Amino acid sequence: MTKDQLIESVASKCACSKKAASDCVDAILDGITAALQKGDKVVFTGFGAFQVSKRAARQGVNPKTGEKIQIKAMTVPKFKAGKALKDAVK
Repeated sequence: MTKDQLIESVASKCACSKKAASDCVDAILDGITAALQKGDKVVFTGFGAFQVSKRAARQGVNPKTGEKIQIKAMTVPKFKAGKALKDAVK
């Protein structure tokens, strides 16, 4: 499902315009992004949780040349599915 398809789904379920649905979807995504930038955890009970995870620096290999490279430490977003979502997908 793409963002446009999600917007269409929200618009049809809420009986609102695509513009209003687009604004709602964008607001939700902006809220999640802002919370993760602050280092907060975003939890949707039953659906899952978004959180920030730190990756340590490590050594990797360039698959094209076989040359060893150093990969920097970084902070990455992480999603953990909730029980209800896992059960729904089964």
